[in-house]
Amino acid sequence: MNTLAADFGIDKALNTLGIKDINEGTSTGSNNFSNGEIIKSYSPVDGELIAKVKATTKEDYEIVMTTATSAFKTWRLMPAPQRGEVVRQFGDKLREKKEALGKLVSYEMGKSYQEGLGEVQEMIDICDFAVGLSRQLHGLTMHSERPGHRMYEQYHPLGVVGIISAFNFPVAVWAWNTALAWVCGDVCVWKPSEKTPVCGVACQNIAAEVFTENDLPEGISCLINGNYKVGEFMTKDTRVPLISATGSTRMGKIVAKQVAGRLGKSLLELGGNNAIIVTPDADIKMTVIGAVFGAVGTAGQRCTSTRRLIIHESVYDKVKNTIVGAYKQLRIGNPLDENNHVGPLIDTDAVKIYKQALEKVVEEGGHIIVDGGVFSGKGYESGCYVKPAIAEAQPEFEIVQHETFAPVLYLLKYSGTIENAIDIQNNVAQGLSSAIMTNNLREAEHFLSVQGSDCGIANVNIGTSGAEIGGAFGGEKDTGGGRESGSDAWKIYMRRQTNTINYTTELPLAQGIKFDL
Repeated sequence: MNTLAADFGIDKALNTLGIKDINEGTSTGSNNFSNGEIIKSYSPVDGELIAKVKATTKEDYEIVMTTATSAFKTWRLMPAPQRGEVVRQFGDKLREKKEALGKLVSYEMGKSYQEGLGEVQEMIDICDFAVGLSRQLHGLTMHSERPGHRMYEQYHPLGVVGIISAFNFPVAVWAWNTALAWVCGDVCVWKPSEKTPVCGVACQNIAAEVFTENDLPEGISCLINGNYKVGEFMTKDTRVPLISATGSTRMGKIVAKQVAGRLGKSLLELGGNNAIIVTPDADIKMTVIGAVFGAVGTAGQRCTSTRRLIIHESVYDKVKNTIVGAYKQLRIGNPLDENNHVGPLIDTDAVKIYKQALEKVVEEGGHIIVDGGVFSGKGYESGCYVKPAIAEAQPEFEIVQHETFAPVLYLLKYSGTIENAIDIQNNVAQGLSSAIMTNNLREAEHFLSVQGSDCGIANVNIGTSGAEIGGAFGGEKDTGGGRESGSDAWKIYMRRQTNTINYTTELPLAQGIKFDL
């Protein structure tokens, strides 16, 4: 272990999570590992090798699916509150290992340690939510038009739920899906991002402890590793009725087409191009805090990151100058050092995309007001650290219409009424998160109305980033339309069944149809 990692306790964290210099990839819950090619996971923090993970072969995948489908037959028969008790224990394990897993998330993905801890807390929170949900998987009772009949709806588990997650939230998004799927009676097969595979192994180790302690079959929680070809094993597999996929819009369209082709179900959480509208009645201090964290948190690699700031012309210069001043205070460096605000991008490919975005906005006529650039030298050896940048732009610029997974913020000016700002905000292909900063009640309510934001998430006087697990998370348009986490998102993991019971000695038909024998 290198000096930086040792200084910040990464070696201890890996040991706590059961991670050694592993050659593991596929796991059905205990010690069955794959035989595919080696995936090396390097930290964007210092460029050092964390561990080696084996990719899943087609033969390995078949073993996983056999084990998962067998486990489902046992798991689905356990009463939902008992499944909830197992999820509660999983949440308690996460509490015990929160510091270790938070450090691994920070080290393998590059987000700040505080954000790493926050991500694990999201896992704990969704476990708590799922425990309560395990006693509320309710249907409806309806009145029948036929005398002596009772009608009701109930929900049954789907079976095997396939989960494909992205690098930016390497553990939380899996937990959002898994905790709900588990209490619903499903078993899960998870393909984490090939950029953060060690986090996947760590989570699988924790889950395996819980299932072993409860004498439950392996296969309730399964892990596969590899690139998109491994993901295709699931998307094309009729034994997997639901695929929950998080990632780019391009990836989501491929997944949706493949799953729809076999009449499966997709839960898609795709790209965001999120905006904050700043009106003349905005609290500038609150606006700056929300906008800066939204733009630079996780180095701009959240699907809910703030990409566009739509500012009224009357306060434009004041907001611009204040945000530029705030950017001068940002500290970029090792994310495990809590004195720093911003860590690295995930890899050098992301750095290239960041640089291309800044070049493109200038080509289109934009003006960079906070310069970007790539850090080098001591402490930046990985080549993944960049400077958060700000550019003045026009809404119709091509680069502004696209999501750039990096800390690049575009300032856009609007004039006139709030309707003009909403039009600018909605005039992109994506529809995930949105926000308005205003103390004007009419503006706020208009933003939340049917004429307002067309996004799945619409906030007032908070930023676009940082959703709570109690509400359903997801977006519209090119964001995919999926919903995860809270509210009634659990229904996607179950199949609905309508039941009618006749408790008479007659057999009347619906709609008064006569059929006499």
